[in-house]
Amino acid sequence: MTPDSVDLVERLDRLLPQTQCGQCGYAGCRPYAEAMAAGEAGVAHCPPGGDAGARALAKLLGVPPIPFDRSRGEHKPAQVALVVEADCIGCTKCIQACPVDAIIGGSKHMHVVIEPLCTGCELCVPACPVDCIVLVPPAAAAGSTATR
Repeated sequence: MTPDSVDLVERLDRLLPQTQCGQCGYAGCRPYAEAMAAGEAGVAHCPPGGDAGARALAKLLGVPPIPFDRSRGEHKPAQVALVVEADCIGCTKCIQACPVDAIIGGSKHMHVVIEPLCTGCELCVPACPVDCIVLVPPAAAAGSTATR
């Protein structure tokens, strides 16, 4: 990579929401930025970034703006995961699924989401065999103990 292409990757990566959710078809925001910089991916692959994100990426790349590809998922407001303590069995599957290491806990012990680290990617939700993870607005998670 040339210094200019490295700079472009950095700038593209900074525009992405850093959810690391994989909805774009890449393993995270940085690989997607690298693919865009190399001309291998378009600007419309990121549902968390929404239409505004696609427009910002298009502007940086000097290509016509287009809406994000809704077949990849829906654009949602910011959210974070919250473990319903009474239902958590301590299986660690959510920890293994979290791409940003925002979930802590030990085997057979209740797990906790570190709210400032959670990107709201939702990858922990389908990994949970007892459906004890809910997604809430960030302010609702602060200082909360989830119960059902």
